[in-house]
Amino acid sequence: MEQRDKLHIVDGSSRSRAEQARRGFDLGYHCEVYGDVSELVHSAPKTGIVLARDGDGCGSSALVVESLNRNGIWLPVVATAVEPSPSQVVAAIKSGALDFLRLPLQPERLVNMVECIRTEAVAYGESMRRMAQARVCLAKLTPREREVLELVVAGESNKQIARDLGISHRTVELHRSSIMSKLGADRAAEVIRLRLEARLGPAPILKAS
Repeated sequence: MEQRDKLHIVDGSSRSRAEQARRGFDLGYHCEVYGDVSELVHSAPKTGIVLARDGDGCGSSALVVESLNRNGIWLPVVATAVEPSPSQVVAAIKSGALDFLRLPLQPERLVNMVECIRTEAVAYGESMRRMAQARVCLAKLTPREREVLELVVAGESNKQIARDLGISHRTVELHRSSIMSKLGADRAAEVIRLRLEARLGPAPILKAS
């Protein structure tokens, strides 16, 4: 028997959950529904695509992505909303959602989304796993070390970093050594790769007074 694609529907509205599940069932998908992300995390699914309601008083897709990553659940997330604004769509994609669907779900759009994500699911899961691990590593750094790291990633030399931050060349070297040690890196390229995989916004650069 052919295994059906599975949809995990996270939506604070029971009516919306039911409508989405009905549409999914009609298209041949196996659907599970959850009132919030904690129910989804407790279920700990291993396969499928998560449809996460964004805004409208029903939570956020960003919270769903964050919670899944924190609990080691590497499933692709697609945000949903009735009338998503352009800024809402951009924010959801930046937070890690792979797509954004308008509610009520349109059959053709849903099928196309599942087909596209099915081919990307493994790569997506691995990418999100690396992102979460990189963020755990970077959390070990002090604020000043994060500042130095940002400038290293920008390609600046120790001399330039010292000038930008108003600190000595020797202090920059000490910070870089500490960064390498904390991140378990042997080369600057490994540190840069970790920083890029973490997908974080740049740390604010504060010059010494």
